[in-house]
Amino acid sequence: MAGSFRQERPTRRIFRDETLLVLALSLGASAVSALISFVGSVTKPGGLKDQAATLNSSAAPGRPWLDLAWQLFGIATALVPVALVAHLLVREGAGLRAIGFDLRRPLPDLGRGAVIAAGIGSTGIAFYLAARELGFNLTVVPEGLPDVWWKFPVLVLSAAQNSIVEEVIVVGYLLRRLDQLGWSPGASLAASSVLRGSYHLYQGIGGFIGNMVMGVVFVWLYRRWGRVGPLVVAHTLLDVGAFVGYALLAGKVGWLPTA
Repeated sequence: MAGSFRQERPTRRIFRDETLLVLALSLGASAVSALISFVGSVTKPGGLKDQAATLNSSAAPGRPWLDLAWQLFGIATALVPVALVAHLLVREGAGLRAIGFDLRRPLPDLGRGAVIAAGIGSTGIAFYLAARELGFNLTVVPEGLPDVWWKFPVLVLSAAQNSIVEEVIVVGYLLRRLDQLGWSPGASLAASSVLRGSYHLYQGIGGFIGNMVMGVVFVWLYRRWGRVGPLVVAHTLLDVGAFVGYALLAGKVGWLPTA
């Protein structure tokens, strides 16, 4: 009977299964893809630094409007798992507010994010250059888009998309679910950080280690603040700096490796 319907609290098994499905549709699948790519790179003749990992490449060379359509389509569809996470959290009675992805504290989030980005950005560049020189990393090419009017807006949108997907799923959502499943804080930190490093493995060992360390810092800050907002800001600023900075400086400064 319709009147007898009663919503039941999700069980541990439901939480476990939905977490695996979210990861399989998003960053878990990216981690497997990155591992396959890494195996291909290390088994290819020549050193890692002689190979390139290109991000934000053209989807339709020589056809700028079609290319733009593909770029926007890719950004939009990449955010679908975040919409799924939002739905699951609302169904739970929490919503994205529970992980601090909202506009309740815009100025503190912006300020904290800027400080994090400033601290991680400089050390991150130095670590990447050192890892590449030692042969542990591919040459990362942050963008390969044509010089058209939409290039920089798309790079900024791509940076924001990367940041939202990663911080909402691999920090806010994953840690919440692991807590609900009874994982210890240390085990949750390790899982989140290793996952973050894993889906950057296509860049090489340096990309894995560097992003895993970044994951440890981000988990610690999330536990401290209870908000992914500052992490999204920081990650967005870092990626905008990498994407736009490369577009402006590649071939013009000697210290920046190019493919």
